Amino acid sequence: MKVTVVGAGNVGATCAQMIAAKNIVQEVVLLDIKEGISEGKALDLWEASPINFYDTHLVGVTNDYSMTSDSEVVVITSGVPRKPGMSRDDLISINAGIVKNVTANVVKHSPKAKIIIVSNPLDVMTYVAYKTAKKPRNEVMGMAGILDTARYRAFIAEALDVSPRDIQALLMGGHGDTMVPLPRYTTVAGIPVTELIDEETLNAIVNRTKKGGGELVNLMGTSAWYAPGSAAAQMVEAIVMDQKRIFPCCVRLEGEYNLNEMFVGAPVKLGKNGVEQIIEVALNDDEKQLLIDSSKAVKSVMDIFDGMNIL
Repeated sequence: MKVTVVGAGNVGATCAQMIAAKNIVQEVVLLDIKEGISEGKALDLWEASPINFYDTHLVGVTNDYSMTSDSEVVVITSGVPRKPGMSRDDLISINAGIVKNVTANVVKHSPKAKIIIVSNPLDVMTYVAYKTAKKPRNEVMGMAGILDTARYRAFIAEALDVSPRDIQALLMGGHGDTMVPLPRYTTVAGIPVTELIDEETLNAIVNRTKKGGGELVNLMGTSAWYAPGSAAAQMVEAIVMDQKRIFPCCVRLEGEYNLNEMFVGAPVKLGKNGVEQIIEVALNDDEKQLLIDSSKAVKSVMDIFDGMNIL
């Protein structure tokens, strides 16, 4: 079984590394447009296999999509990363063209592949890929909720001085400042987090989560890569291993949560067919309004993209 990662930057290389280390596929193809980058990183990761005890073979290629043929899953990380002071929306004009081109090449060589989008602005790039691929909605999805809930869970673990492994959380909406963390659906070893953390502290954690990407950009001068790459790899694992994992992912909603033709985060079941089920949880009035507001923010960027007539 083969998995392809398009984009050999920090996120793509981390994703390839995590997939290889899981030992769940025979081959990972790492593709980039810059000569030698993907070849070098793939070789470096292959040379690490005797040390880290994995058998996954890694191949690096420069812009040769024929090498990606018959991939089970393709992760697209290509695009320009955010710089300090740059919003996710600022990226759309550049990254939409990149994602369109990559997706077209991916579908040409791997028509049955499930496509995972990591490029930013995430929700709108998932929309771009869906329109380009002309595939069923279950086969095109965005990585956002796993990353956002990971940050949320990490901050809660830090505040409570507990293991992050014991924390389960749900988050919905757009990937960015309008995301909708749901404390009512957050537990620590089955205990509602609201019984363990006071409201003021929890609100501060929620706000930090919403600005989690920006916090890292301000610290490093570029976007994060360890957590995003690991999150995408976890999605790949759920699909190729048919795990039926429940994750928040960016998907096309067609009536769920009273939203139509909208690409936002929602809880889904991930298995061999991609998104096998979109799960509708009960939201209270405040949560519904936050989801509506988040969807409006995403729709405004979708409209900007539509106005560019790129497709």
